[in-house]
Amino acid sequence: MRKSWPYTTPGIPDEFFIRGDIPMTKEEVRTVTLAKARLGPGQVVWDIGSGTGSLAIEAARLIGNGTVYAIEQNPVARELIRKNIYQFDLKNIKVIEGRAPEALLPLPVPQRVFIGGSGGKLEEIINLLQIRLNPGARVVINALTLETLTRILVLLDQLPWKKEVVQVSVTRAVSRGNYHLLHALNPVWIIAVQKEGDEGGG
Repeated sequence: MRKSWPYTTPGIPDEFFIRGDIPMTKEEVRTVTLAKARLGPGQVVWDIGSGTGSLAIEAARLIGNGTVYAIEQNPVARELIRKNIYQFDLKNIKVIEGRAPEALLPLPVPQRVFIGGSGGKLEEIINLLQIRLNPGARVVINALTLETLTRILVLLDQLPWKKEVVQVSVTRAVSRGNYHLLHALNPVWIIAVQKEGDEGGG
C-alpha cells in the first residue's frame, strides 16, 4: 500500500519505509543530514551508497523538478529503493546500478552529494568530486566508525574545502509496560563540506 507524507519538512518516520535487512539512515540523523546539504529546487543530487533510499526519497521531495540519482551496487538494496520510490509515488529519482566512482562517470554534474557508503573507494570518490563539482557544491558524508571518520578527515584536509563536523546522538523513549525506558541509537558523525565558491552555488 502506498503511503503519503503530506508535510514539507524532512523527517519521514522510519516505519514508513520498506527496509528489509538493509541498513537505513534513521529519521533524526536523516533530518540533520538533509539540513546540512541545503537542498533547493531544480538541483541534481547524487546519493552514493543509497541503501534503502531513505535519503534519496526525502531529497527528491525537497528539490521539486530536480533529479536524485540513487547509486547502489547491492541488487537487494536497489530493489528496496524501487519499492520505496513506488511507495511515495516519486518520479524524480533514478536508480543507478553500479559501484562508485565508476558508476558516477556518466551522470550529470551534481550540486549536492550524499555519501552513505563508499564500498572502500572513498578516496577515489573524493578525488572525482574534486574534479567534477562546480564551486559552491556541497557534499555530506555520514560516518559510523572512528576509522571512517579519521579517513574522511585525512582526505578532506588535503582539499581547500570548507568543512564542518557534527556528531548526532539520538536517544528514543520506548514503552515497557507502564514505564518508558531510553533506547540509544548508534551515534553518527555528519561531515558537511562545500567546494570553494559562493554559498548556494554548484
